[in-house]
Amino acid sequence: MMTIPSRQDLSVLTVPAFNDNYLWIIHDGVNAAVVDPGDAGPVRAALAAHGLALTCILLTHHHADHIGGVPALLAHTPVPVFGPRHDGIEGITQALDEGDRFTVPGLDLQFEVLEVPGHTLGHIAYVRSTPGAHWLFCGDTLFAGGCGRLFEGTPGQMAASLAKLAALPDDTLVYCAHEYTVANLRFAQAVEPDNKGLALRMRDETAKRGTHLPTVPSTIGLERGTNPFLRCTEPGIVHSLVKAGKLQAGASPVEVFAALREWKNVF
Repeated sequence: MMTIPSRQDLSVLTVPAFNDNYLWIIHDGVNAAVVDPGDAGPVRAALAAHGLALTCILLTHHHADHIGGVPALLAHTPVPVFGPRHDGIEGITQALDEGDRFTVPGLDLQFEVLEVPGHTLGHIAYVRSTPGAHWLFCGDTLFAGGCGRLFEGTPGQMAASLAKLAALPDDTLVYCAHEYTVANLRFAQAVEPDNKGLALRMRDETAKRGTHLPTVPSTIGLERGTNPFLRCTEPGIVHSLVKAGKLQAGASPVEVFAALREWKNVF
């Protein structure tokens, strides 16, 4: 007698790849969608280990560590590929823009699309707003304790993108794509040394990494309280920038953000 797998509540598998990437598999115990599969091997292994069928690929931006595994996955299982309309990715079957809403094939899961340029010009994020289950898949725009480098966009674009993400509910789980947290928090403490919540977070996240546990997902509420790139207009952070000679007094918020990002680049 054949046993038919039963669907479960949606959950997210953490799939490490390369040196510090996280690839995310969203599944219901039967079907699965993968977010930013930079490497097909770990994705296929995770799908097999959990008995899951791939039904969809979701992409946030065009960098190789986020899309490199797509051809190999499609060669094995042709599925729809959702991704940003304006980020130069070939092979997307469903191009997405700001405000688009869609149901993920094979899953009882709806996402809204946010355009979040800065790291790349066409970068997007996926937001789930189901009551009691707020999720954000933000690629390399927002990191736990930090943000992405400005490879293509301007400081103004990235600051606006982060403000858009910071406006999401506090309990939104932040599924970012890299394990950069401890290094990010080390910088955060340098620019906001009196933030007690930040000190507690550094203790907790360092303990996780000491036992090789992921520090993500984070939450929007935690980021608002401890991430300097969401807090760059706080007087203490502005004071640190001026004191370090990175900024002139009286600078605009975008100039503050730009100075903070430049400092992090060389920290």
